Amino acid sequence: MNFKFVATTLYGLENILKDEIEAAGAENSRLLNRAVEFSGSLALMYKLNLSLRTALRILMHVKSFIVNNEDQLYHEVLKIEWETWFDGHHSFAVTPVVNSPGFRHSRYIAQKVKDAIADRFRKATGNRPSVNLKNPDVIVNIHIDDRKADISLDSSGTPLFKRGYRTATHQAALNEVLAAGLIKLAGWDYKNNCLYDPMCGSGTIAIEAAMMASNIFPGSFGRSYAFFNWKHFDENLFVAVKNRLPSPNDMKYPVYASDISADALIKAKANIGNAGLQDKIKLSKIDFQASSSPEKRGVIIMNPPYGERLSDQNTNQLYKQIGDTLKNKYTGFEAWIISPNADAMKCIGLHPEKKIQLMNGELKCRYQKFTIFEGSRKSRYKTDYK
Repeated sequence: MNFKFVATTLYGLENILKDEIEAAGAENSRLLNRAVEFSGSLALMYKLNLSLRTALRILMHVKSFIVNNEDQLYHEVLKIEWETWFDGHHSFAVTPVVNSPGFRHSRYIAQKVKDAIADRFRKATGNRPSVNLKNPDVIVNIHIDDRKADISLDSSGTPLFKRGYRTATHQAALNEVLAAGLIKLAGWDYKNNCLYDPMCGSGTIAIEAAMMASNIFPGSFGRSYAFFNWKHFDENLFVAVKNRLPSPNDMKYPVYASDISADALIKAKANIGNAGLQDKIKLSKIDFQASSSPEKRGVIIMNPPYGERLSDQNTNQLYKQIGDTLKNKYTGFEAWIISPNADAMKCIGLHPEKKIQLMNGELKCRYQKFTIFEGSRKSRYKTDYK
């Protein structure tokens, strides 16, 4: 039996997520804003929760309807046979996403849905499930776009970016999903190139890269999922799906990571150890200006400090130094840099081949690709005629 799902992601990663979902065997995939809609089986849902690198959560569709007011919403939700989805002794929470001129108060929408679910249980079973906003067993999602309401169950529970390996975080650390998205957007060919993050912070980009190259899935660290609490959870099927996932493999090229901050490296080392990747990531303390290319070619991905952590003058100087170091020491490499500071990015002094708009938390960012050629770009195409 097939169900309809929506996998959510970060702005700018929708196409990457769609590719992941289709490669796993999903059908009828369709791009949405910060999400991908698709259909598939329960087994596919289990597989995607375990294996997707660029999804935040996976929602299973329960019901859609047109709604004009809060009372109508209450009665439509009341009709749903919630007692067939989960038991009354489980706690639950409602997460609202509202984009409608007719429904302006998302908290009130969540309250009406909560009341309808609780009243349904009381009428059907005599028990009223408790609400737990911090750590619910079951999460119900209500999405209202204009007058169209979609009710879903969040199959993931804890957001999928929380892999379980990152116990130490550095200032302005990247979300794991964003880090994985940066690597995929860069098109890193890990069978033929190394990857280097010279400003690694707590090591998230390096860890996600090593996980990809080693075929280690995000769900490998023993996390739990909200669908464990659903009535039709099939534990035997889940175990079978997990056992069918490809086994980890050796990496042809190591992942390199460095930082000038000793404190950052302590955190990175701890996270790398939690992920079991200490033999696959070469970690070092060095200023990027003093570094040298670890291989003849490869991909550099970095998230440099920006204006919120440095003064504008120091930020611009840092980005100029990044550009100079790339030009002088990293010929043959592709460099990808993410930053919310457009003025600082101009100080790199290299012409970007690609510009991708992304969001890092609440910050609008540019993710730009620079290919480092021998000499200037102009000299590569200059021909002398005599």
